[in-house]
Amino acid sequence: MNCAFTNARLIDPANGLDETGNLIVENGKIFAIGKKAKAPSGVKTHDCKGMAILPGLVDMQVFTGEPGEEHRETLATASQAAAAGGVTTMITMPNTNPVIDDAALVDFISRRARDTAIVRVHPMAALTKGCDGHGMTEFGLLREAGAVAFTDGDRAVMNALTMRRALAYAGTFDALIVQHAMDQDLQSAGVMHESELATRLGLAGIPVAAETAIIDRDLRLVELTGARYHIALVSSAESVETVRAAKQKGLPVSCGVSATHLMLNQNDVENYRTFAKLSPPLRREEDRLALIAGVADGTIDVVVSGHNPQNEEAKRQPFAQAAYGTVGVETLLAGLLTLHHADGVALNRLLASVTARPAELLGLEGGTLSVGARADFAIADLEAPWVVDTD
Repeated sequence: MNCAFTNARLIDPANGLDETGNLIVENGKIFAIGKKAKAPSGVKTHDCKGMAILPGLVDMQVFTGEPGEEHRETLATASQAAAAGGVTTMITMPNTNPVIDDAALVDFISRRARDTAIVRVHPMAALTKGCDGHGMTEFGLLREAGAVAFTDGDRAVMNALTMRRALAYAGTFDALIVQHAMDQDLQSAGVMHESELATRLGLAGIPVAAETAIIDRDLRLVELTGARYHIALVSSAESVETVRAAKQKGLPVSCGVSATHLMLNQNDVENYRTFAKLSPPLRREEDRLALIAGVADGTIDVVVSGHNPQNEEAKRQPFAQAAYGTVGVETLLAGLLTLHHADGVALNRLLASVTARPAELLGLEGGTLSVGARADFAIADLEAPWVVDTD
């Protein structure tokens, strides 16, 4: 593919670039970029009319229904939603049926994505067999098959010895361990943030300690093993402060947050709105503001969609029985732009959290507009208003 994109705002956090100019693509790679980049004669030219060109987004947490629950979503339909939102790389979770816990299933996801998806798809593989929290999977074979990290997805590894062994094993080849920080015993029957609001609604609460207990334990194990460790989603001010302190100590720890947790709080559960039933739960406004501050100062490394579609029947239930999860891959970029315009978070920092940083953590090509890099980018109007509807 040879073409030129002119009159664009070029934004590349990895290279500190934010200027008006042109981007030239030759043979599927970025040939030239910047104010002085000129298109060769005869090359097809696209006038961007001031819209932004930015690295294609890398969404580090996407749940799909394939294989096993294709009625929820397939890799193909998820990729279409991703592309519409500027996401060019999806990282899929292993919580499917069957669980992605052996090399053949990792290969299946990769082949299926090549055949049906319109964006790049990289699977995380299960950390334990069946995501049951006990017997470890074969990290080496899974990595050779294409797994980019190891996680039990939306389930915490509760057994400390299993987590220690996983970290020690992963550390031998610098693999990334990803944990869903939610102590199942402390969560118990909880379905929303433990608070006065939960009491008023008659719903069992999930204390912040359910999150921090897992993080505190695992950070001790990271100190012991020296392995790379990523907290998939933080939801509380306490967790942000704990991660900040761990980074100051030099521990190889990183963390993520969902765009939904940056935009909503526990009050959105009012009237038993099941679309706001998430794991971890939406918490206080003070927590939301702390999460935004964590993204702004780099304590929180990545922002994800946490995309986890459910069918209408699973959501049209009493709140306690409704399924966890919401969609988000299509609105990830739009949500970040809202944070930039409404909350004043630096645009380069927000974009780095969905481009360069997740690519770096996972060892992926992408996340940059560097000359010679793959032509993997999105074009967006950063000022256009937007409304989410069912269409």
